[in-house]
Amino acid sequence: MKDFIINVEGAVYRGNRWLLIRRSTKEEHAGGELALVGGTVDQEGFTSDLLERTLQREMFEEVGIEISESMTYIRNTSFVTASGDHVVDIVFLCEIKHGEPYAKSEDEVDEVLWITTDEILQSEETADYLKESIIAADRKRKEVGVS
Repeated sequence: MKDFIINVEGAVYRGNRWLLIRRSTKEEHAGGELALVGGTVDQEGFTSDLLERTLQREMFEEVGIEISESMTYIRNTSFVTASGDHVVDIVFLCEIKHGEPYAKSEDEVDEVLWITTDEILQSEETADYLKESIIAADRKRKEVGVS
């Protein structure tokens, strides 16, 4: 049995649009595809708030923003990469605390986009797993009153 890689992603909503990135074509997994911002969790031994701190780090490294410490769990899924790695993906709803997103990490991000829910769901370019994450995040956003 293989160990899982843990990945976290942040669903950021502002002005009726979701923050997405076009992953760098240099990326082994899903290169060139639309995605939420996120990344893999590093092993830290005994610690707390590891998922949240990882997401804060990834948001800053990839798109140059600080997100608030308060995040809302959305969903989790698992998948297997083309190279055979088993991944658990965990999505959180989060809000920008400071900064304006831009393609900070050229090795990971080709483009930063703000896209409406309808545009994401109607686009043939959007992977099904991303559509499902956006549907779940939009539902949770309405429940908790994020506008």
